[in-house]
Amino acid sequence: MRGSDQKRQTAAPLNLELSTLASLLLAALLAGSAQAAQLITNGAFEEARDGKPAQWPLHERAAYLEEGGNHFVRQTADAGKMVMLYRSIALPKGAEAFKLAFRVRWEGVKLGKEKWFDARVMIDFKDAAGEKLPGGPSHPNFKGSSKGWETRTLGLVVPPGAATLEIMPTLFNAAAGTLDIDDLSLEPIPLEEAGFVNYALSARLPDTEGCRSAELAVKGNRLVDKKTGNEVWLQGVAIASLEWSAAGDHVLESVTNALTEWRANAVRLALGSKFWFGVGPWQKDGGVKYRALVDEVVRQCERKGAWVVIDLHEYRAPEQRHADFWRDVATRYANHPGVIFGLLNEPHDVTWEVWRNGGWVTDKPKAKPGVAAENAEPVKKGVSVGMQRLVDVARKAGARNVVSAGGLDWGYDLSGVLAGYALTEKGGNGIMYESHVYPWKREWQKMFLDAAAKYPVLIGEVGCQPERMPFIPPEAHEMPETWAPDMLGCIQKYRLNWTAWCFHPKASPCLLLDWAYTPTPYWGVPAKAALAGQAFEMKKMR
Repeated sequence: MRGSDQKRQTAAPLNLELSTLASLLLAALLAGSAQAAQLITNGAFEEARDGKPAQWPLHERAAYLEEGGNHFVRQTADAGKMVMLYRSIALPKGAEAFKLAFRVRWEGVKLGKEKWFDARVMIDFKDAAGEKLPGGPSHPNFKGSSKGWETRTLGLVVPPGAATLEIMPTLFNAAAGTLDIDDLSLEPIPLEEAGFVNYALSARLPDTEGCRSAELAVKGNRLVDKKTGNEVWLQGVAIASLEWSAAGDHVLESVTNALTEWRANAVRLALGSKFWFGVGPWQKDGGVKYRALVDEVVRQCERKGAWVVIDLHEYRAPEQRHADFWRDVATRYANHPGVIFGLLNEPHDVTWEVWRNGGWVTDKPKAKPGVAAENAEPVKKGVSVGMQRLVDVARKAGARNVVSAGGLDWGYDLSGVLAGYALTEKGGNGIMYESHVYPWKREWQKMFLDAAAKYPVLIGEVGCQPERMPFIPPEAHEMPETWAPDMLGCIQKYRLNWTAWCFHPKASPCLLLDWAYTPTPYWGVPAKAALAGQAFEMKKMR
Protein backbone atom coordinates (compact mmCIF):
# COMPACT_ATOMS: atom_id res chain seq x y z
CA MET A 1 0.00 0.00 0.00
CA ARG A 2 1.27 3.40 -0.88
CA GLY A 3 1.48 6.09 1.79
CA SER A 4 -0.86 9.06 1.90
CA ASP A 5 1.93 11.44 0.90
CA GLN A 6 2.24 9.59 -2.43
CA LYS A 7 -1.43 9.70 -3.32
CA ARG A 8 -2.36 13.24 -2.31
CA GLN A 9 -2.01 16.15 -4.68
CA THR A 10 -0.86 19.63 -3.46
CA ALA A 11 -1.10 22.90 -5.39
CA ALA A 12 2.09 24.79 -6.29
CA PRO A 13 2.46 28.32 -4.85
CA LEU A 14 1.79 31.07 -7.31
CA ASN A 15 5.08 32.77 -6.70
CA LEU A 16 7.29 29.87 -7.84
CA GLU A 17 10.28 30.84 -9.91
CA LEU A 18 9.94 30.31 -13.65
CA SER A 19 12.67 27.72 -13.59
CA THR A 20 10.81 25.79 -10.91
CA LEU A 21 7.62 25.87 -12.96
CA ALA A 22 9.55 24.64 -15.96
CA SER A 23 10.93 21.76 -13.93
CA LEU A 24 7.47 20.85 -12.72
CA LEU A 25 6.14 20.99 -16.27
CA LEU A 26 8.90 18.68 -17.48
CA ALA A 27 8.20 16.28 -14.64
CA ALA A 28 4.50 16.30 -15.46
CA LEU A 29 5.23 15.57 -19.10
CA LEU A 30 7.48 12.68 -18.15
CA ALA A 31 4.85 11.34 -15.77
CA GLY A 32 2.23 11.58 -18.47
CA SER A 33 4.48 9.69 -20.84
CA ALA A 34 5.03 6.95 -18.27
CA GLN A 35 1.31 6.66 -17.69
CA ALA A 36 0.49 6.56 -21.39
CA ALA A 37 1.04 2.84 -21.51
CA GLN A 38 -1.20 2.34 -18.51
CA LEU A 39 -4.65 1.65 -19.96
CA ILE A 40 -6.85 1.66 -16.85
CA THR A 41 -7.56 5.24 -15.90
CA ASN A 42 -8.22 5.85 -12.21
CA GLY A 43 -7.20 2.28 -11.44
CA ALA A 44 -5.97 3.51 -8.03
CA PHE A 45 -9.44 4.98 -7.22
CA GLU A 46 -7.99 8.33 -6.11
CA GLU A 47 -10.08 10.47 -8.46
CA ALA A 48 -13.57 10.88 -7.00
CA ARG A 49 -16.86 12.34 -8.24
CA ASP A 50 -19.90 12.75 -6.02
CA GLY A 51 -18.28 10.60 -3.37
CA LYS A 52 -17.62 7.70 -5.76
CA PRO A 53 -14.54 6.66 -7.77
CA ALA A 54 -14.61 8.34 -11.18
CA GLN A 55 -15.28 5.97 -14.13
CA TRP A 56 -16.25 3.11 -11.81
CA PRO A 57 -20.00 2.49 -11.42
CA LEU A 58 -20.58 0.82 -8.07
CA HIS A 59 -22.96 -1.99 -7.20
CA GLU A 60 -25.31 -1.30 -4.31
CA ARG A 61 -23.25 -3.77 -2.26
CA ALA A 62 -19.99 -1.90 -3.01
CA ALA A 63 -18.44 0.91 -0.96
CA TYR A 64 -15.80 3.53 -1.72
CA LEU A 65 -13.50 3.53 1.31
CA GLU A 66 -10.41 5.30 2.59
CA GLU A 67 -7.70 3.79 4.75
CA GLY A 68 -4.67 5.83 5.79
CA GLY A 69 -5.15 8.24 2.93
CA ASN A 70 -5.50 5.41 0.43
CA HIS A 71 -8.78 4.84 -1.41
CA PHE A 72 -10.10 1.46 -2.55
CA VAL A 73 -13.36 -0.35 -3.33
CA ARG A 74 -14.92 -2.97 -1.06
CA GLN A 75 -17.62 -5.36 -2.29
CA THR A 76 -19.78 -7.34 0.14
CA ALA A 77 -21.47 -10.64 -0.71
CA ASP A 78 -25.24 -10.74 -1.12
CA ALA A 79 -26.19 -14.31 -0.16
CA GLY A 80 -25.71 -16.10 -3.44
CA LYS A 81 -26.12 -13.14 -5.78
CA MET A 82 -23.60 -11.58 -8.15
CA VAL A 83 -21.76 -8.47 -6.90
CA MET A 84 -19.48 -7.01 -9.55
CA LEU A 85 -17.15 -4.09 -10.28
CA TYR A 86 -16.94 -3.66 -14.05
CA ARG A 87 -14.58 -1.99 -16.52
CA SER A 88 -14.16 -2.42 -20.28
CA ILE A 89 -10.87 -1.29 -21.87
CA ALA A 90 -10.35 -0.70 -25.58
CA LEU A 91 -7.18 -2.50 -26.67
CA PRO A 92 -4.55 -0.69 -28.72
CA LYS A 93 -4.00 -2.12 -32.20
CA GLY A 94 -1.05 -4.44 -32.63
CA ALA A 95 -0.73 -5.33 -28.94
CA GLU A 96 0.12 -9.03 -28.47
CA ALA A 97 0.15 -9.27 -24.68
CA PHE A 98 -0.54 -7.29 -21.53
CA LYS A 99 0.50 -7.22 -17.91
CA LEU A 100 -2.45 -6.89 -15.55
CA ALA A 101 -1.64 -6.00 -11.94
CA PHE A 102 -3.83 -5.26 -8.94
CA ARG A 103 -3.89 -5.38 -5.16
CA VAL A 104 -6.52 -7.51 -3.50
CA ARG A 105 -7.70 -8.34 0.01
CA TRP A 106 -10.51 -10.63 1.06
CA GLU A 107 -12.14 -11.69 4.30
CA GLY A 108 -14.63 -14.39 5.29
CA VAL A 109 -15.41 -15.50 1.74
CA LYS A 110 -17.68 -18.54 1.96
CA LEU A 111 -18.54 -20.63 -1.05
CA GLY A 112 -22.10 -20.57 -2.36
CA LYS A 113 -24.20 -23.55 -3.45
CA GLU A 114 -21.57 -24.63 -5.95
CA LYS A 115 -17.85 -25.03 -5.29
CA TRP A 116 -17.03 -22.37 -7.88
CA PHE A 117 -19.26 -19.74 -6.22
CA ASP A 118 -16.42 -17.69 -4.74
CA ALA A 119 -14.63 -14.34 -4.99
CA ARG A 120 -12.66 -13.79 -8.19
CA VAL A 121 -11.35 -11.32 -10.73
CA MET A 122 -12.98 -12.23 -14.03
CA ILE A 123 -11.07 -11.34 -17.20
CA ASP A 124 -12.65 -11.67 -20.65
CA PHE A 125 -11.53 -10.69 -24.14
CA LYS A 126 -14.30 -9.63 -26.55
CA ASP A 127 -14.40 -8.96 -30.26
CA ALA A 128 -15.62 -5.78 -31.97
CA ALA A 129 -19.21 -7.07 -31.86
CA GLY A 130 -19.02 -7.56 -28.10
CA GLU A 131 -18.92 -11.35 -28.30
CA LYS A 132 -16.81 -13.12 -25.71
CA LEU A 133 -13.80 -14.87 -27.22
CA PRO A 134 -13.21 -18.43 -25.99
CA GLY A 135 -10.02 -19.58 -24.34
CA GLY A 136 -9.46 -16.53 -22.18
CA PRO A 137 -7.17 -16.33 -19.17
CA SER A 138 -7.87 -18.15 -15.92
CA HIS A 139 -9.67 -16.11 -13.26
CA PRO A 140 -7.81 -15.55 -9.97
CA ASN A 141 -10.04 -17.07 -7.28
CA PHE A 142 -10.29 -16.30 -3.56
CA LYS A 143 -11.97 -17.97 -0.57
CA GLY A 144 -11.54 -17.72 3.17
CA SER A 145 -9.47 -14.73 4.32
CA SER A 146 -6.17 -13.21 3.20
CA LYS A 147 -3.51 -12.05 5.65
CA GLY A 148 -3.74 -8.55 4.25
CA TRP A 149 -3.26 -6.87 0.92
CA GLU A 150 -1.71 -9.03 -1.80
CA THR A 151 -0.35 -7.93 -5.17
CA ARG A 152 -1.25 -10.10 -8.15
CA THR A 153 0.35 -9.85 -11.59
CA LEU A 154 -0.94 -11.72 -14.63
CA GLY A 155 0.33 -12.07 -18.17
CA LEU A 156 -2.46 -11.96 -20.77
CA VAL A 157 -1.98 -13.17 -24.35
CA VAL A 158 -4.33 -11.38 -26.76
CA PRO A 159 -6.43 -13.79 -28.87
CA PRO A 160 -6.97 -12.96 -32.54
CA GLY A 161 -9.89 -10.61 -33.10
CA ALA A 162 -9.88 -9.13 -29.61
CA ALA A 163 -11.04 -5.50 -29.43
CA THR A 164 -11.72 -5.01 -25.71
CA LEU A 165 -10.76 -6.48 -22.37
CA GLU A 166 -13.28 -6.70 -19.55
CA ILE A 167 -12.00 -6.72 -15.97
CA MET A 168 -14.55 -7.65 -13.32
CA PRO A 169 -13.63 -8.04 -9.63
CA THR A 170 -16.60 -10.11 -8.47
CA LEU A 171 -18.26 -11.91 -5.60
CA PHE A 172 -19.53 -14.72 -7.79
CA ASN A 173 -22.65 -15.90 -5.94
CA ALA A 174 -20.60 -16.30 -2.76
CA ALA A 175 -22.54 -16.97 0.43
CA ALA A 176 -20.64 -14.37 2.49
CA GLY A 177 -17.48 -12.29 2.66
CA THR A 178 -15.86 -9.11 1.36
CA LEU A 179 -13.51 -8.42 -1.53
CA ASP A 180 -11.28 -5.30 -1.56
CA ILE A 181 -9.62 -4.15 -4.78
CA ASP A 182 -7.10 -1.38 -5.49
CA ASP A 183 -4.35 -0.21 -7.86
CA LEU A 184 -5.48 -1.88 -11.07
CA SER A 185 -3.12 -1.37 -14.00
CA LEU A 186 -2.89 -2.74 -17.52
CA GLU A 187 0.03 -2.19 -19.87
CA PRO A 188 1.22 -3.72 -23.15
CA ILE A 189 4.26 -6.00 -23.00
CA PRO A 190 6.18 -8.18 -25.49
CA LEU A 191 4.56 -11.54 -26.07
CA GLU A 192 7.57 -13.48 -24.74
CA GLU A 193 7.14 -11.77 -21.36
CA ALA A 194 3.52 -12.82 -20.89
CA GLY A 195 4.14 -16.07 -19.05
CA PHE A 196 5.03 -14.68 -15.65
CA VAL A 197 6.18 -18.06 -14.46
CA ASN A 198 7.11 -17.54 -10.86
CA TYR A 199 10.30 -19.54 -11.02
CA ALA A 200 13.84 -18.24 -11.17
CA LEU A 201 15.72 -19.18 -14.32
CA SER A 202 17.71 -22.32 -13.81
CA ALA A 203 21.42 -21.98 -13.31
CA ARG A 204 23.56 -23.17 -16.17
CA LEU A 205 24.69 -26.74 -16.01
CA PRO A 206 28.17 -26.93 -14.47
CA ASP A 207 31.10 -26.84 -16.86
CA THR A 208 31.35 -29.53 -19.51
CA GLU A 209 34.86 -30.70 -18.67
CA GLY A 210 35.18 -34.26 -19.92
CA CYS A 211 32.40 -33.81 -22.49
CA ARG A 212 33.14 -35.94 -25.54
CA SER A 213 30.10 -34.84 -27.55
CA ALA A 214 30.84 -32.66 -30.54
CA GLU A 215 28.99 -29.38 -30.91
CA LEU A 216 26.51 -29.88 -33.74
CA ALA A 217 25.54 -27.54 -36.54
CA VAL A 218 23.30 -27.74 -39.60
CA LYS A 219 25.01 -27.86 -43.00
CA GLY A 220 22.63 -28.33 -45.88
CA ASN A 221 20.48 -31.34 -45.06
CA ARG A 222 22.96 -32.86 -42.61
CA LEU A 223 24.11 -32.45 -39.04
CA VAL A 224 27.84 -31.94 -38.77
CA ASP A 225 30.52 -31.59 -36.13
CA LYS A 226 30.79 -27.81 -36.04
CA LYS A 227 34.55 -27.94 -35.48
CA THR A 228 35.54 -30.49 -38.13
CA GLY A 229 32.65 -30.31 -40.59
CA ASN A 230 32.28 -34.11 -40.52
CA GLU A 231 28.76 -35.53 -40.75
CA VAL A 232 27.09 -36.72 -37.54
CA TRP A 233 24.36 -39.34 -37.93
CA LEU A 234 22.11 -39.58 -34.86
CA GLN A 235 20.89 -43.12 -34.21
CA GLY A 236 19.31 -44.07 -30.93
CA VAL A 237 16.20 -44.64 -28.84
CA ALA A 238 13.44 -42.61 -27.22
CA ILE A 239 13.25 -42.93 -23.43
CA ALA A 240 9.82 -42.34 -21.91
CA SER A 241 8.40 -41.89 -18.40
CA LEU A 242 9.61 -38.45 -17.29
CA GLU A 243 6.64 -36.99 -19.12
CA TRP A 244 4.23 -38.84 -16.78
CA SER A 245 6.29 -39.16 -13.60
CA ALA A 246 8.66 -36.87 -11.71
CA ALA A 247 10.81 -39.88 -10.79
CA GLY A 248 10.63 -41.73 -14.10
CA ASP A 249 11.08 -45.46 -14.68
CA HIS A 250 14.68 -46.78 -14.71
CA VAL A 251 15.81 -43.65 -16.55
CA LEU A 252 19.56 -43.65 -15.79
CA GLU A 253 19.80 -47.41 -16.15
CA SER A 254 18.05 -47.14 -19.52
CA VAL A 255 20.41 -44.45 -20.77
CA THR A 256 23.43 -46.58 -19.79
CA ASN A 257 22.01 -49.64 -21.53
CA ALA A 258 21.04 -47.72 -24.66
CA LEU A 259 24.52 -46.22 -25.06
CA THR A 260 26.42 -49.43 -24.34
CA GLU A 261 24.44 -52.60 -25.08
CA TRP A 262 22.30 -51.11 -27.84
CA ARG A 263 25.11 -48.94 -29.28
CA ALA A 264 22.99 -45.80 -29.55
CA ASN A 265 24.70 -42.46 -29.98
CA ALA A 266 21.57 -40.47 -29.12
CA VAL A 267 18.63 -40.63 -26.74
CA ARG A 268 15.43 -38.66 -27.03
CA LEU A 269 14.35 -37.89 -23.45
CA ALA A 270 10.64 -37.14 -23.00
CA LEU A 271 9.94 -34.42 -20.39
CA GLY A 272 6.87 -32.70 -18.96
CA SER A 273 6.90 -28.96 -18.27
CA LYS A 274 4.94 -29.27 -15.03
CA PHE A 275 7.55 -31.62 -13.59
CA TRP A 276 10.39 -29.38 -14.76
CA PHE A 277 8.91 -26.50 -12.79
CA GLY A 278 8.08 -28.71 -9.82
CA VAL A 279 4.29 -28.40 -9.89
CA GLY A 280 3.49 -32.02 -10.70
CA PRO A 281 1.78 -34.43 -8.29
CA TRP A 282 3.75 -35.09 -5.10
CA GLN A 283 6.58 -32.73 -6.01
CA LYS A 284 7.61 -30.72 -2.95
CA ASP A 285 11.07 -29.50 -3.96
CA GLY A 286 10.19 -27.14 -6.82
CA GLY A 287 11.52 -29.61 -9.38
CA VAL A 288 15.09 -29.73 -8.01
CA LYS A 289 15.33 -33.55 -8.13
CA TYR A 290 13.71 -33.70 -11.55
CA ARG A 291 16.11 -31.22 -13.11
CA ALA A 292 19.05 -32.96 -11.41
CA LEU A 293 17.95 -36.25 -13.00
CA VAL A 294 17.87 -34.63 -16.43
CA ASP A 295 21.33 -33.17 -15.72
CA GLU A 296 22.64 -36.67 -15.03
CA VAL A 297 21.20 -37.97 -18.31
CA VAL A 298 23.06 -35.16 -20.08
CA ARG A 299 26.28 -36.07 -18.25
CA GLN A 300 25.92 -39.75 -19.12
CA CYS A 301 25.58 -38.86 -22.78
CA GLU A 302 28.41 -36.35 -22.82
CA ARG A 303 30.83 -38.87 -21.27
CA LYS A 304 30.03 -41.32 -24.09
CA GLY A 305 30.28 -38.70 -26.82
CA ALA A 306 26.54 -39.05 -27.44
CA TRP A 307 23.70 -36.55 -27.69
CA VAL A 308 20.41 -36.10 -25.83
CA VAL A 309 17.35 -34.59 -27.49
CA ILE A 310 15.36 -32.86 -24.75
CA ASP A 311 11.85 -33.63 -25.93
CA LEU A 312 9.09 -31.41 -24.56
CA HIS A 313 6.58 -34.23 -24.71
CA GLU A 314 3.41 -32.19 -25.08
CA TYR A 315 0.90 -31.70 -27.83
CA ARG A 316 -1.30 -29.60 -30.15
CA ALA A 317 0.40 -26.23 -30.60
CA PRO A 318 3.02 -24.14 -28.78
CA GLU A 319 1.59 -22.23 -25.81
CA GLN A 320 3.10 -19.62 -23.53
CA ARG A 321 3.90 -22.33 -20.94
CA HIS A 322 6.04 -24.02 -23.59
CA ALA A 323 7.91 -20.77 -24.20
CA ASP A 324 8.45 -20.50 -20.43
CA PHE A 325 9.86 -24.04 -20.43
CA TRP A 326 12.32 -23.30 -23.22
CA ARG A 327 13.41 -20.02 -21.70
CA ASP A 328 14.45 -21.97 -18.61
CA VAL A 329 15.85 -25.07 -20.31
CA ALA A 330 17.79 -23.02 -22.85
CA THR A 331 19.34 -21.02 -20.04
CA ARG A 332 20.38 -24.21 -18.24
CA TYR A 333 21.86 -26.01 -21.26
CA ALA A 334 22.91 -23.07 -23.40
CA ASN A 335 25.61 -24.20 -25.85
CA HIS A 336 26.12 -27.58 -24.23
CA PRO A 337 27.58 -29.67 -27.09
CA GLY A 338 25.57 -32.76 -26.19
CA VAL A 339 22.09 -31.18 -25.99
CA ILE A 340 19.50 -30.70 -28.75
CA PHE A 341 16.20 -28.91 -28.11
CA GLY A 342 13.09 -30.86 -29.23
CA LEU A 343 10.58 -28.00 -29.24
CA LEU A 344 7.20 -29.78 -29.04
CA ASN A 345 6.46 -33.47 -29.30
CA GLU A 346 3.45 -33.74 -31.62
CA PRO A 347 1.70 -30.68 -33.03
CA HIS A 348 -1.67 -31.40 -34.58
CA ASP A 349 -5.05 -29.99 -35.56
CA VAL A 350 -3.82 -26.50 -36.46
CA THR A 351 -2.94 -24.74 -39.70
CA TRP A 352 0.64 -24.31 -40.84
CA GLU A 353 0.26 -20.56 -40.25
CA VAL A 354 -0.64 -21.15 -36.60
CA TRP A 355 2.07 -23.83 -36.32
CA ARG A 356 4.72 -21.32 -37.32
CA ASN A 357 3.47 -17.92 -36.24
CA GLY A 358 0.85 -18.64 -33.59
CA GLY A 359 -2.76 -17.57 -33.38
CA TRP A 360 -6.14 -18.84 -32.31
CA VAL A 361 -6.71 -22.61 -32.18
CA THR A 362 -10.16 -24.15 -31.96
CA ASP A 363 -11.46 -27.26 -30.27
CA LYS A 364 -12.45 -28.68 -33.66
CA PRO A 365 -10.00 -31.17 -35.20
CA LYS A 366 -8.73 -30.15 -38.64
CA ALA A 367 -7.18 -33.49 -39.47
CA LYS A 368 -8.87 -36.41 -41.16
CA PRO A 369 -11.36 -38.37 -39.03
CA GLY A 370 -9.71 -40.59 -36.44
CA VAL A 371 -6.35 -38.90 -36.34
CA ALA A 372 -7.08 -37.12 -33.08
CA ALA A 373 -7.55 -40.51 -31.45
CA GLU A 374 -3.82 -41.19 -31.73
CA ASN A 375 -3.50 -39.81 -28.23
CA ALA A 376 -5.86 -39.31 -25.33
CA GLU A 377 -4.87 -35.65 -24.99
CA PRO A 378 -8.05 -33.54 -25.37
CA VAL A 379 -8.30 -31.15 -28.26
CA LYS A 380 -8.48 -27.79 -26.47
CA LYS A 381 -9.03 -24.29 -27.74
CA GLY A 382 -6.77 -21.38 -26.89
CA VAL A 383 -3.98 -19.17 -28.19
CA SER A 384 -0.75 -20.52 -29.65
CA VAL A 385 2.49 -18.54 -29.66
CA GLY A 386 3.86 -20.55 -32.60
CA MET A 387 7.00 -22.62 -33.16
CA GLN A 388 9.00 -19.58 -34.23
CA ARG A 389 8.48 -18.10 -30.78
CA LEU A 390 10.04 -21.17 -29.15
CA VAL A 391 13.11 -20.84 -31.37
CA ASP A 392 13.38 -17.14 -30.60
CA VAL A 393 13.07 -17.71 -26.84
CA ALA A 394 15.94 -20.22 -26.91
CA ARG A 395 18.12 -17.87 -28.92
CA LYS A 396 17.31 -14.94 -26.67
CA ALA A 397 18.52 -17.06 -23.73
CA GLY A 398 21.92 -17.22 -25.43
CA ALA A 399 21.62 -20.83 -26.62
CA ARG A 400 22.86 -21.71 -30.10
CA ASN A 401 22.01 -25.44 -29.69
CA VAL A 402 20.46 -27.19 -32.70
CA VAL A 403 16.68 -27.30 -32.34
CA SER A 404 14.30 -29.96 -33.65
CA ALA A 405 10.81 -28.89 -34.74
CA GLY A 406 8.09 -31.52 -35.16
CA GLY A 407 5.61 -31.21 -38.00
CA LEU A 408 1.81 -31.50 -38.11
CA ASP A 409 -0.39 -34.64 -38.06
CA TRP A 410 0.98 -35.67 -34.68
CA GLY A 411 4.53 -34.84 -35.69
CA TYR A 412 4.42 -36.70 -39.02
CA ASP A 413 3.77 -34.13 -41.76
CA LEU A 414 6.70 -31.89 -42.81
CA SER A 415 5.18 -30.78 -46.13
CA GLY A 416 4.49 -27.26 -44.86
CA VAL A 417 8.19 -26.67 -44.24
CA LEU A 418 8.65 -26.65 -48.03
CA ALA A 419 5.51 -24.56 -48.57
CA GLY A 420 6.75 -21.35 -46.98
CA TYR A 421 6.53 -22.25 -43.30
CA ALA A 422 10.15 -23.10 -42.55
CA LEU A 423 11.38 -21.56 -39.32
CA THR A 424 13.86 -18.69 -39.27
CA GLU A 425 17.20 -19.16 -37.57
CA LYS A 426 18.46 -16.23 -35.50
CA GLY A 427 22.02 -16.72 -34.34
CA GLY A 428 22.04 -20.43 -33.61
CA ASN A 429 23.57 -23.58 -35.06
CA GLY A 430 20.55 -24.40 -37.16
CA ILE A 431 17.15 -26.09 -37.26
CA MET A 432 16.32 -29.73 -37.85
CA TYR A 433 12.80 -30.96 -38.54
CA GLU A 434 11.22 -33.94 -36.83
CA SER A 435 8.81 -36.57 -38.12
CA HIS A 436 7.12 -39.46 -36.26
CA VAL A 437 6.55 -42.47 -38.49
CA TYR A 438 4.31 -45.44 -37.72
CA PRO A 439 2.81 -48.17 -39.94
CA TRP A 440 -0.49 -46.38 -40.48
CA LYS A 441 1.26 -43.32 -41.88
CA ARG A 442 1.46 -43.13 -45.66
CA GLU A 443 3.04 -40.89 -48.34
CA TRP A 444 6.59 -41.03 -46.99
CA GLN A 445 7.95 -39.04 -49.90
CA LYS A 446 5.60 -36.09 -49.44
CA MET A 447 5.45 -36.15 -45.65
CA PHE A 448 9.15 -36.29 -44.74
CA LEU A 449 11.50 -37.38 -47.54
CA ASP A 450 11.01 -34.24 -49.64
CA ALA A 451 11.89 -32.14 -46.59
CA ALA A 452 14.88 -34.40 -45.89
CA ALA A 453 16.35 -33.46 -49.26
CA LYS A 454 16.73 -29.86 -48.06
CA TYR A 455 16.91 -30.01 -44.25
CA PRO A 456 18.21 -32.43 -41.62
CA VAL A 457 15.35 -34.66 -40.47
CA LEU A 458 15.04 -36.57 -37.21
CA ILE A 459 12.64 -39.49 -37.17
CA GLY A 460 12.06 -38.80 -33.49
CA GLU A 461 9.54 -41.61 -33.02
CA VAL A 462 9.33 -44.75 -35.12
CA GLY A 463 8.06 -48.22 -34.31
CA CYS A 464 5.61 -51.04 -34.97
CA GLN A 465 3.79 -53.85 -33.20
CA PRO A 466 1.69 -56.90 -34.17
CA GLU A 467 -1.48 -55.66 -32.47
CA ARG A 468 -3.64 -53.12 -34.29
CA MET A 469 -4.27 -49.98 -32.26
CA PRO A 470 -7.99 -49.12 -31.84
CA PHE A 471 -7.92 -45.96 -33.95
CA ILE A 472 -6.21 -47.63 -36.93
CA PRO A 473 -8.55 -48.86 -39.69
CA PRO A 474 -7.97 -52.57 -40.38
CA GLU A 475 -6.81 -51.84 -43.91
CA ALA A 476 -4.12 -49.43 -42.61
CA HIS A 477 -2.55 -51.92 -40.19
CA GLU A 478 0.68 -53.60 -41.30
CA MET A 479 2.60 -56.36 -39.57
CA PRO A 480 6.14 -55.67 -38.32
CA GLU A 481 7.80 -58.38 -40.42
CA THR A 482 7.15 -56.37 -43.59
CA TRP A 483 7.07 -52.83 -42.25
CA ALA A 484 10.11 -52.79 -39.95
CA PRO A 485 12.71 -53.82 -42.58
CA ASP A 486 11.35 -51.30 -45.09
CA MET A 487 11.28 -48.48 -42.54
CA LEU A 488 14.80 -49.20 -41.32
CA GLY A 489 15.92 -49.51 -44.93
CA CYS A 490 14.42 -46.08 -45.67
CA ILE A 491 16.21 -44.56 -42.68
CA GLN A 492 19.52 -46.04 -43.81
CA LYS A 493 19.10 -45.22 -47.51
CA TYR A 494 18.49 -41.52 -46.81
CA ARG A 495 20.66 -41.40 -43.66
CA LEU A 496 17.81 -40.00 -41.61
CA ASN A 497 18.54 -39.29 -37.96
CA TRP A 498 16.33 -41.52 -35.79
CA THR A 499 15.40 -42.45 -32.22
CA ALA A 500 13.23 -45.54 -32.00
CA TRP A 501 10.09 -45.55 -29.86
CA CYS A 502 10.11 -46.78 -27.17
CA PHE A 503 12.83 -47.91 -24.77
CA HIS A 504 10.25 -48.99 -22.23
CA PRO A 505 8.34 -52.29 -21.82
CA LYS A 506 4.92 -50.61 -21.48
CA ALA A 507 5.02 -47.65 -23.87
CA SER A 508 3.89 -49.03 -27.24
CA PRO A 509 5.32 -49.79 -29.70
CA CYS A 510 7.80 -51.36 -27.28
CA LEU A 511 11.47 -51.98 -27.95
CA LEU A 512 11.71 -53.89 -24.65
CA LEU A 513 10.01 -56.95 -23.25
CA ASP A 514 11.16 -56.28 -19.68
CA TRP A 515 13.56 -54.28 -17.52
CA ALA A 516 16.28 -56.80 -18.30
CA TYR A 517 16.33 -54.91 -21.63
CA THR A 518 15.31 -57.94 -23.65
CA PRO A 519 14.36 -56.69 -27.12
CA THR A 520 10.85 -57.41 -28.40
CA PRO A 521 11.04 -59.81 -31.36
CA TYR A 522 8.82 -57.68 -33.58
CA TRP A 523 10.52 -54.28 -33.17
CA GLY A 524 13.32 -54.36 -30.58
CA VAL A 525 15.32 -57.06 -32.41
CA PRO A 526 15.47 -55.32 -35.82
CA ALA A 527 15.97 -51.87 -34.27
CA LYS A 528 18.85 -53.12 -32.11
CA ALA A 529 20.39 -54.80 -35.15
CA ALA A 530 20.19 -51.55 -37.13
CA LEU A 531 21.88 -49.65 -34.29
CA ALA A 532 24.65 -52.26 -34.38
CA GLY A 533 25.22 -51.60 -38.07
CA GLN A 534 23.15 -54.27 -39.82
CA ALA A 535 21.97 -53.13 -43.23
CA PHE A 536 18.29 -53.21 -44.20
CA GLU A 537 16.77 -52.85 -47.66
CA MET A 538 13.73 -50.73 -48.40
CA LYS A 539 11.78 -52.91 -50.80
CA LYS A 540 8.60 -50.85 -50.79
CA MET A 541 7.93 -47.15 -50.39
CA ARG A 542 4.84 -46.31 -48.38
